[in-house]
Amino acid sequence: MKPAPFAYRKARSLDEAIALLGENPDARLLAGGQSLIATLNMRLSAPGLLIDINGIGGLDGIGLKGGAVEIGALARHCAAERSDTVSKHAPLIARAMPFIGHAAIRNRGTLGGSIAFADPAAELPACLLALDGEVDAQGPSGKRTIKAGDYFQGLYETALGPQEILTAIRLPAAAADTRIGFAELARRHGDYAIVGLAASARGDGKGLKDVRLAYFGVANTPLRVTKSEAALTRGDIDGAVAALDLDPHDDIQATAKVKKHLAGVLLRRVAAQLMEQRP
Repeated sequence: MKPAPFAYRKARSLDEAIALLGENPDARLLAGGQSLIATLNMRLSAPGLLIDINGIGGLDGIGLKGGAVEIGALARHCAAERSDTVSKHAPLIARAMPFIGHAAIRNRGTLGGSIAFADPAAELPACLLALDGEVDAQGPSGKRTIKAGDYFQGLYETALGPQEILTAIRLPAAAADTRIGFAELARRHGDYAIVGLAASARGDGKGLKDVRLAYFGVANTPLRVTKSEAALTRGDIDGAVAALDLDPHDDIQATAKVKKHLAGVLLRRVAAQLMEQRP
């Protein structure tokens, strides 16, 4: 199929893009386009105006600032995948990157686009939640920062206002005691995950503390499982699996029962990853 007709504007600044959003309530932003182009072609999305933000400078940087890794919204997946800053200071992102689509998709797709689209089966939203990261946004009222726990609000729904543009994501830089884990199950490598799990923790002697487990592919948003986190903090892997508080729905990938089972399988794998990193 071909998309429905739409107008096109290339914004040269954030202010221009924000103004265009205000003048055109049915407009959509184009960054990497790896999700948007597909929905346009299937006519699941039919904006009256496409606002191309790729010409806005300063939104593709990756750097360490004030003890946090800051990644600009227009940074490509491939740039993060090859970044020494990401591999050293945000290792969970580095581990997740190869699971995102295929090389051609990672060459164009942007980290900001993935977080803004908020697909519940995508890897990066869950990583952001597992790391207790935050999002920078800019709109008519200026700039603001949104914690990951407040950002994801429903199926493809976020805390971004209708005229706000995501400009960067920020993640706490890894410390010597940082532990991370990541695993997903998909029909083929590069497909959306049937179930996935991103995790972070801190080493605490022979145990773990500050465990954060964020599932994807099992709910309308990436989802933490606090009871399982508490059990894993106690070193009780069986208890963590038994405490899984998930209520997935059947979908074209798998039944809810299969998803719940796979969630337990992944929890054991990720728990082993966290434990193996202990000194």
